[in-house]
Amino acid sequence: MGKTLKIGIIGAGGIARDAHLPNYVKCGDKVEIVAVSDVVKEKAEQLSLDFNIPHAFSSYEEMLKKIEIDAVSICTPNKFHYPATIAALNAGCHVLCEKPPAMTAKEAEEMAMAAEKAGKILTYGFHYRHAPQVEVLKRFIDGGELGSIYAARVTAMRRRGIPGWGVFTNKELQGGGPLIDIGVHMLDTALFLMGYPEPDTVLGVTYQKLGTKKGVGLMGSWDWENFSVEDMARGMVTFKNGASILLESAFAANIEKADEMNVTLMGDKGGADVFPLKIYQEKHETLIDITPTHLPKRNYHELELKRFVDACIDETTPLSTPEQGVYLQQIINGLYESALKGEAVKLSKSVPF
Repeated sequence: MGKTLKIGIIGAGGIARDAHLPNYVKCGDKVEIVAVSDVVKEKAEQLSLDFNIPHAFSSYEEMLKKIEIDAVSICTPNKFHYPATIAALNAGCHVLCEKPPAMTAKEAEEMAMAAEKAGKILTYGFHYRHAPQVEVLKRFIDGGELGSIYAARVTAMRRRGIPGWGVFTNKELQGGGPLIDIGVHMLDTALFLMGYPEPDTVLGVTYQKLGTKKGVGLMGSWDWENFSVEDMARGMVTFKNGASILLESAFAANIEKADEMNVTLMGDKGGADVFPLKIYQEKHETLIDITPTHLPKRNYHELELKRFVDACIDETTPLSTPEQGVYLQQIINGLYESALKGEAVKLSKSVPF
């Protein structure tokens, strides 16, 4: 039997309970979950009981100091991604940090540099990358079927999907609303399929029209009186290679569908929609659509956790890299900055990769 990875969990909320821990358990003898921490110690203790974890702490600093840990999952609100990641890397741990990377691009850059200095893996929880639709389309793209991808459209829209739990509507803890929460997933998916080009300029606008009013909640009742994030964000991103992305993300908007998560790509040899997967081309003087007749059913989180564990054990490069996290965070923060200023924002040079 190979090495057993000792795992620590930072943050005992829903994403740890529902996604990370059950899928670590599925890794079998490859992992041993040794500790969990949360500022509310009772939550950490309950999680330790439910998953038979031997140690529970109210401080991740104490956990990292007292327990031998090889890798951690960071499942905290966005505000704490940066300090927890830096602490874990400095303690010699590999890190899987939930999305988004951080609250600011500067934090993401420092996280990337800390990972390089420590010689440890830092990857992010962009589980849509592990969807079969994305993996199949990536093979088509790598095979030249779409040619040069020069335009994309990113959609992450809900009709009335403001989360009625957690801190998703708290700007101080999350940094924003749908753009940084669900929009970031589809934006990362688009960037991944486009080869993560270097961003150049962003133009964004945000709205707060429905979240501050009492209304129908398809994801539970939210605290509309303390709603401090945007309920819709729209924007455009241009890249150094000439490509562009149009983006639209909302927790609440007066649209037909309850929710829509999709990426549309347009290249000079073909285009595609990702969810559901359909490829559009012109061949032999005919416009054709290509639709897979079968795609495997997969648990995206299960694949994400398995591949993180394998990368840590085999010391290989994970699917999502710290440098990509920098580019993504630059775009997100740039869109918010642009919306605040009412003008386009030129992004600074990123860490090259």
